[in-house]
Amino acid sequence: MQRDLRAVFGSNDRSFQAAEAFTDRESQWQTVISALTEHLHRVAHPDFDVQDLETGRRNILVFHGVGGIGKTTLSRKLESALLDAENRPTRWGEVVWPRGMRILPVRIDLARSAGTNFEQIVLTIRAALADIGRQLPAFDVALRRYWEHQHPGEPLEEYLRRGGLAGRFGRAMPQQMQSALADVAQALLLPGTVGTAVGQVTGSLVRALRERRQTVRALAGCTRLADLLEAEPGLDTLSFYPHLLSWELARLPAGKKVTPVILLDTFEDVGDRTHRDMERLIQRVVWLMPNAFFVITGRSRLQWAEAALQGQLDYTGPSAWPVLDYPATGAPAGRTATGACVEGRQVLVGDFSPEDCDDYLAHRLTHDEVPLINGEIRQVITDRSHGLPLYLDLSVMRFLEIRRTGRTPQPADFDHDFPALIARTLSDLTAQERHVLRSVSLLDSFDIELATRAAGLTHQAPAMRLTERPFIRESPFGLWPFHLHGLIRSTIRGADDHTDDRWSPHDWQRAAERAFTALGGQWNDDTDQGRMLLVGCLRQGLAVARDFRLDLGWLTDAAWIYVSDSIWEPLAPPAHPETDGTLDTAAEALVALLSALARRQQEHREHTAARLTAITDTGLLPAELHEMCLYYLAKAQRDLGHTEASRTGMQLVAAGGGRLAPNARRGLAHLSRLAGDFPTALEAAGHLGWEGRHHRVIGDVWWVQGDMNRGTQAFHAARLEGEEHGKTGEAAMSQAMRAFTLAFTDPEGADAEIDLAEHLLAHVDLRAATLDVRIAVLLRDAGTVGIENRAHDLAVEISTSGLIFAQAKLELALAFHHAVRDDQPAIASSIDRLKELTRQGYYAYYIDIAHFMAAVPLRSPSTTQWIDGPEATRTRWRALVTTRRQLLHLAPDMQRPRRI
Repeated sequence: MQRDLRAVFGSNDRSFQAAEAFTDRESQWQTVISALTEHLHRVAHPDFDVQDLETGRRNILVFHGVGGIGKTTLSRKLESALLDAENRPTRWGEVVWPRGMRILPVRIDLARSAGTNFEQIVLTIRAALADIGRQLPAFDVALRRYWEHQHPGEPLEEYLRRGGLAGRFGRAMPQQMQSALADVAQALLLPGTVGTAVGQVTGSLVRALRERRQTVRALAGCTRLADLLEAEPGLDTLSFYPHLLSWELARLPAGKKVTPVILLDTFEDVGDRTHRDMERLIQRVVWLMPNAFFVITGRSRLQWAEAALQGQLDYTGPSAWPVLDYPATGAPAGRTATGACVEGRQVLVGDFSPEDCDDYLAHRLTHDEVPLINGEIRQVITDRSHGLPLYLDLSVMRFLEIRRTGRTPQPADFDHDFPALIARTLSDLTAQERHVLRSVSLLDSFDIELATRAAGLTHQAPAMRLTERPFIRESPFGLWPFHLHGLIRSTIRGADDHTDDRWSPHDWQRAAERAFTALGGQWNDDTDQGRMLLVGCLRQGLAVARDFRLDLGWLTDAAWIYVSDSIWEPLAPPAHPETDGTLDTAAEALVALLSALARRQQEHREHTAARLTAITDTGLLPAELHEMCLYYLAKAQRDLGHTEASRTGMQLVAAGGGRLAPNARRGLAHLSRLAGDFPTALEAAGHLGWEGRHHRVIGDVWWVQGDMNRGTQAFHAARLEGEEHGKTGEAAMSQAMRAFTLAFTDPEGADAEIDLAEHLLAHVDLRAATLDVRIAVLLRDAGTVGIENRAHDLAVEISTSGLIFAQAKLELALAFHHAVRDDQPAIASSIDRLKELTRQGYYAYYIDIAHFMAAVPLRSPSTTQWIDGPEATRTRWRALVTTRRQLLHLAPDMQRPRRI
């Protein structure tokens, strides 16, 4: 087990064990094995030719990911596992290579701290190949010539020893090179020592190759050797020498065949995307060694398959690098079972799963094989890490740091951001990319245009470059396709930033204003005013306005449109970590208001009324939004049976003459109806117009009169008017009541109306209307067997909503059912329950209707003012009962329960 030296030297306590924990990356290993096996079969094919410089290359695999995700650890583990099966994790399983094929892993660290230059890359590959125990004369002669020209007087052997290559790969390479040079000199019949005859050897060898002499026929198969030996031996020429290595490897005898697997780590440090000199040289190595396999790890995808880089690199475009090409069509990338994102041979190294995080922390520090970091602390670290290994590592160091103070670490100690994450994230970004990154950290998701606007830039290039970084995640089918890695986002916004270009609080405030304006601009610029964009802009705009105490601006108009559609998608952004839930700003109040309205469809109206009351009491909202809060509070009070409080609220809104004044006038008409003052309600409906939903109010008046024809006609007109104005919610509510009303008179015809209502309600969130349809189903089946049990189940569901009127409406439907079956005891029970659910001024006329249906006299005088008097109304309701009885008698099959 490899020791974690930082942890070992981080404490005087020697009672615990600190080990480097490698969390299983099985999916990445399987990707390597699959790609490498395919490579071996391709190289073994008779048609494969290492001197073919035109065929696209498939000898590469790229792992990219955010800094700290574990790419270097993966690279080291791959080298170790390929070198010796004993170093391979058990779960990775056994690997069987094609017969006679040996794998030779060579890992090269390209990090700036390692100081690796291109010469060292070439020498490392050659030094590793010394292990095969054979001369590579074509390459060795060229390399010796280069060395003598570039490093006169400096022995290559000493350079290899000083650079550590001799210690890493042994001292065989210089000896092999010397022997190869001697053999070539001997074949050319050259006198003198090899050391002083390099120039003479290469000159003679070129002439011999040009003249096709038999003495050099072994090297004559390398058709470009003479060209390379004639070229000026500079760094550029050196970058073409790997072609000679590839040729030498291809002509090894069957028993000596070897495939180098060259692992190039920290590829982001070879340069930036403006200066690609080093990258160009490395790309030549990959291209000119098609029989070697390259595994590159770095922060970003390789762009080699992009034709736009032509001229910056030698080999570009999808035909040159087909396995590096990734779809630009918005199609989602594939994902492995463990979450690694795969685009051809460009693999995004994914975050650890929660289980992997816990396993990592449990094995990093142990005492007698028991985890030193307890489960509660591991859970807190795991939750905050978002699966980023660097965060886990920093948390382990923090754990030891706290122990050094003599204090026992607690879970609260790890609710912590690490500034080091900012430095790692920003290290290879340009100034403009860093500016865009900080700007988009204010947003849950974004596209290139939104990021550019939020950053206040006039050109999109920095945002486009940023989206190619591994800490930017892509969801092609989202409203905005890009989002920032969760931990990186929270750290940039929450941790102390010590970078040179850190933002001041004023900078953050201005960035928030830009982001807020950009969101509003996208919504206003959308000619279709789509619902998805509206909700998306509201969610993000509310969060930014709340967190930075901004004026509401465009949020006001957006809130009105959101409310008008009656769909009620959840809007509440996550709670701000620095607030205690107290409402201090208009933005916080608006968040609370819209959240309360959305949640009211799923919770008891008492909770809704309490929330809306608290919001109105703050006085934080501007007048028109305060009116919205008052109106929906009055509606909740009406649903709870608080009619006087509801009437007061509706009168205030109606008198204000604002956007909801027509709705409030409709509400007052409803209150008149609830009180049983039907002439007043009907007269008021005539003045409401479309804005007051006059047809629906008229329908609500007529059906309780027992005049179902007028009721269904009015609800039909209301639905058509709602559809005409594009108000799905209004159309759905009206259709629900049309189905409810028709279910009294035409059970067969009600089927289609119920289906249509359910279809319309599927696109909105209207709990009361949904219950209307459920009650309509019972009315349709009234008089048949099993209604009571179904009604009981529905009553339980309604009781959780606080919609007392829905409970009363359900009981009225049961009274109709009992009257049809002439079940007098059950009718009496329904009348008693209606008395409990209603009272003077709140649906008390339901009691009258129950008596009318059962043909029993009222027990006490009624205050209800019917449109054409109580006797005509009694006659109509009783006729509905007798008609249903006749219908059931004519169609006895209806005695069986119908579909629900």
